[in-house]
This record gives sequence, structure tokens and C-alpha cells, in this order.
Amino acid sequence: MITVTIQLATLTCPSCSAKIETTVNRIPGVDKTEVLFTLSRVKVSYDQTKIDVEEIKKAIEALGFDVLAVKG
Repeated sequence: MITVTIQLATLTCPSCSAKIETTVNRIPGVDKTEVLFTLSRVKVSYDQTKIDVEEIKKAIEALGFDVLAVKG
């Protein structure tokens, strides 16, 4: 498992956090997602043999959120 932190431009409400968490957790290969609302960060643990971080990033962007950086 690999854990990365994805920095978002901004999160405006707790329901946005829940939306991201639910969506990312449904991606095959993702083990755990934790959204840090006050910091606009998403921590994701995933199996790198099943998915890569670009797919996770694209899923978040498809929800309408801007990804600023990915740190792993």
C-alpha cells in the first residue's frame, strides 16, 4: 500500500468532503480515504498494483475540485 496526500484548492463545506471520500473509496484498489476538511487535503491509501495516483486525481477533478499537488 502507498499513502499519498492530495492538496486541493479549497473545500467549501463538509458535504464536499463526504462526496470526495465516498467517491474515492469506491475506486477499486483504494484501501482508505480520509479528507481533512480544514486543510483541504485528501489522504489516500491504495494498492499501486491496481490503480495509480493519476486515476485518483482524475476522479477528484471530475467532481469539480482543483488538485494543486500530490505528495507521497
